[in-house]
Amino acid sequence: MRGLHADTGYLLYRLGLRSGQLFNSFLQESGLRLRHYAVLRFLATTPGALQRELSASLGYDPSAIVGLVDDLEKLGFAERRPSPADRRSRIIVLSEGGRAFLRDTDEAGQRVTNELLQPLDPAEREQLHALLQRVTESGLG
Repeated sequence: MRGLHADTGYLLYRLGLRSGQLFNSFLQESGLRLRHYAVLRFLATTPGALQRELSASLGYDPSAIVGLVDDLEKLGFAERRPSPADRRSRIIVLSEGGRAFLRDTDEAGQRVTNELLQPLDPAEREQLHALLQRVTESGLG
Protein backbone atom coordinates (compact mmCIF):
# COMPACT_ATOMS: atom_id res chain seq x y z
CA MET A 1 0.00 0.00 0.00
CA ARG A 2 1.26 3.48 -0.88
CA GLY A 3 2.16 5.96 1.82
CA LEU A 4 0.31 9.24 2.19
CA HIS A 5 3.15 11.30 0.69
CA ALA A 6 3.03 9.13 -2.44
CA ASP A 7 -0.36 10.71 -3.22
CA THR A 8 0.14 13.83 -5.36
CA GLY A 9 -3.35 15.11 -4.59
CA TYR A 10 -2.61 15.04 -0.86
CA LEU A 11 0.70 16.85 -1.38
CA LEU A 12 -1.07 19.56 -3.40
CA TYR A 13 -3.67 19.85 -0.63
CA ARG A 14 -0.95 20.26 2.02
CA LEU A 15 0.89 22.81 -0.12
CA GLY A 16 -2.36 24.73 -0.60
CA LEU A 17 -3.01 24.75 3.14
CA ARG A 18 0.49 26.02 3.88
CA SER A 19 0.25 28.65 1.15
CA GLY A 20 -3.07 29.85 2.57
CA GLN A 21 -1.62 30.04 6.09
CA LEU A 22 1.38 32.06 4.94
CA PHE A 23 -0.68 34.45 2.80
CA ASN A 24 -3.30 34.94 5.51
CA SER A 25 -0.55 35.72 8.04
CA PHE A 26 0.93 38.28 5.66
CA LEU A 27 -2.51 39.83 5.04
CA GLN A 28 -3.58 39.82 8.69
CA GLU A 29 -2.57 43.45 9.38
CA SER A 30 -4.74 44.72 6.53
CA GLY A 31 -7.79 42.81 7.75
CA LEU A 32 -7.96 40.89 4.49
CA ARG A 33 -7.75 37.18 3.78
CA LEU A 34 -6.39 35.28 0.80
CA ARG A 35 -9.85 35.23 -0.82
CA HIS A 36 -9.94 39.05 -0.83
CA TYR A 37 -6.42 39.15 -2.25
CA ALA A 38 -7.44 36.76 -5.04
CA VAL A 39 -10.35 39.03 -5.98
CA LEU A 40 -8.04 42.06 -6.06
CA ARG A 41 -5.44 40.24 -8.17
CA PHE A 42 -8.14 39.13 -10.60
CA LEU A 43 -9.58 42.64 -10.87
CA ALA A 44 -6.09 43.97 -11.59
CA THR A 45 -6.16 42.03 -14.86
CA THR A 46 -9.52 43.25 -16.13
CA PRO A 47 -11.31 46.57 -16.62
CA GLY A 48 -14.20 45.18 -14.57
CA ALA A 49 -16.11 41.98 -13.91
CA LEU A 50 -19.62 40.97 -13.02
CA GLN A 51 -19.91 39.20 -9.67
CA ARG A 52 -20.89 35.97 -11.45
CA GLU A 53 -17.70 36.24 -13.56
CA LEU A 54 -15.64 36.59 -10.38
CA SER A 55 -17.40 33.57 -8.93
CA ALA A 56 -16.77 31.44 -12.02
CA SER A 57 -13.17 32.57 -12.54
CA LEU A 58 -12.09 32.19 -8.91
CA GLY A 59 -14.18 29.14 -8.09
CA TYR A 60 -15.92 30.85 -5.16
CA ASP A 61 -19.57 30.47 -4.27
CA PRO A 62 -21.57 33.45 -5.62
CA SER A 63 -22.81 34.33 -2.13
CA ALA A 64 -19.18 34.51 -0.92
CA ILE A 65 -18.32 36.97 -3.71
CA VAL A 66 -20.97 39.40 -2.48
CA GLY A 67 -19.38 39.52 0.99
CA LEU A 68 -15.83 39.75 -0.35
CA VAL A 69 -16.75 42.64 -2.65
CA ASP A 70 -18.62 44.34 0.22
CA ASP A 71 -15.46 44.11 2.36
CA LEU A 72 -13.23 45.43 -0.44
CA GLU A 73 -15.64 48.27 -1.15
CA LYS A 74 -15.67 49.31 2.54
CA LEU A 75 -11.86 49.48 2.46
CA GLY A 76 -11.92 51.53 -0.74
CA PHE A 77 -10.16 48.79 -2.73
CA ALA A 78 -12.98 48.03 -5.18
CA GLU A 79 -16.07 49.76 -6.55
CA ARG A 80 -19.38 48.64 -7.99
CA ARG A 81 -20.23 50.57 -11.16
CA PRO A 82 -22.98 50.32 -13.76
CA SER A 83 -22.06 47.92 -16.53
CA PRO A 84 -21.51 49.69 -19.86
CA ALA A 85 -23.13 46.71 -21.59
CA ASP A 86 -26.21 46.56 -19.35
CA ARG A 87 -27.09 49.42 -16.99
CA ARG A 88 -29.12 47.04 -14.81
CA SER A 89 -25.96 45.09 -14.00
CA ARG A 90 -23.06 46.24 -11.85
CA ILE A 91 -19.43 45.49 -12.57
CA ILE A 92 -16.74 45.34 -9.94
CA VAL A 93 -13.63 47.38 -10.67
CA LEU A 94 -10.35 47.78 -8.85
CA SER A 95 -10.08 51.25 -7.31
CA GLU A 96 -6.93 53.33 -7.04
CA GLY A 97 -6.80 52.29 -3.38
CA GLY A 98 -6.85 48.65 -4.46
CA ARG A 99 -4.09 49.24 -6.99
CA ALA A 100 -1.98 50.95 -4.32
CA PHE A 101 -2.59 48.06 -1.90
CA LEU A 102 -1.44 45.55 -4.51
CA ARG A 103 1.66 47.61 -5.31
CA ASP A 104 2.45 47.91 -1.61
CA THR A 105 2.04 44.18 -1.03
CA ASP A 106 3.88 42.87 -4.09
CA GLU A 107 7.20 42.46 -2.29
CA ALA A 108 5.63 40.85 0.79
CA GLY A 109 3.64 38.47 -1.41
CA GLN A 110 6.81 37.48 -3.19
CA ARG A 111 8.50 36.80 0.16
CA VAL A 112 5.63 34.47 1.07
CA THR A 113 6.04 32.60 -2.21
CA ASN A 114 9.81 32.42 -1.71
CA GLU A 115 9.35 30.97 1.77
CA LEU A 116 6.89 28.41 0.49
CA LEU A 117 9.13 27.35 -2.42
CA GLN A 118 12.45 27.73 -0.60
CA PRO A 119 13.54 24.11 -1.26
CA LEU A 120 13.39 24.68 -5.03
CA ASP A 121 15.97 26.41 -7.18
CA PRO A 122 14.79 29.13 -9.65
CA ALA A 123 14.51 26.74 -12.61
CA GLU A 124 12.45 24.28 -10.53
CA ARG A 125 10.18 27.11 -9.39
CA GLU A 126 9.56 28.15 -12.99
CA GLN A 127 8.90 24.55 -13.98
CA LEU A 128 6.49 24.04 -11.06
CA HIS A 129 4.66 27.25 -11.94
CA ALA A 130 4.34 26.26 -15.59
CA LEU A 131 3.05 22.79 -14.70
CA LEU A 132 0.54 24.10 -12.16
CA GLN A 133 -0.63 26.71 -14.64
CA ARG A 134 -1.13 24.06 -17.32
CA VAL A 135 -3.10 21.80 -14.97
CA THR A 136 -5.18 24.72 -13.69
CA GLU A 137 -5.99 26.02 -17.17
CA SER A 138 -7.07 22.62 -18.45
CA GLY A 139 -8.75 21.27 -15.36
CA LEU A 140 -10.23 24.19 -13.46
CA GLY A 141 -11.43 26.43 -16.27
